[in-house]
Amino acid sequence: MVTDTQPRSPGLSLLVVDDSAMMRAMIKRVANLTGVAIATVYEASNGVEALRLLEAHPIDVLFTDINMPEMTGTELLREVEKHPEWQRMIRVIVSTDGSQARREEVASLHAHAYVEKPFRPEVMRDVLTQVAPTGA
Repeated sequence: MVTDTQPRSPGLSLLVVDDSAMMRAMIKRVANLTGVAIATVYEASNGVEALRLLEAHPIDVLFTDINMPEMTGTELLREVEKHPEWQRMIRVIVSTDGSQARREEVASLHAHAYVEKPFRPEVMRDVLTQVAPTGA
């Protein structure tokens, strides 16, 4: 496992995982407009890329789509569950699949919030301000 040895900037470190570059850009833009302090935003287009970033950088909040090539968001959450050092990470699902079965599945994998696409920016703002630690 690679660790980030540089001192951390104040604010949250985000990882946005979605196979759509436009959706990643939208989530980043909304996150930066929330008023919550954001130090760094990393991006991945699937779960495999996300795992590499998780191994290399401390992440506070993970935003992940469910339906992606190579490794789905659900598979990514299962991998996150295997790593005790990632258990403190806030996990937010951003997906078009809003079925009750899918919601229950990701809840069992300790997802903190579920945002259905398409979403209004206010919804993402509300989720991020609710999960952000006080003073972040």
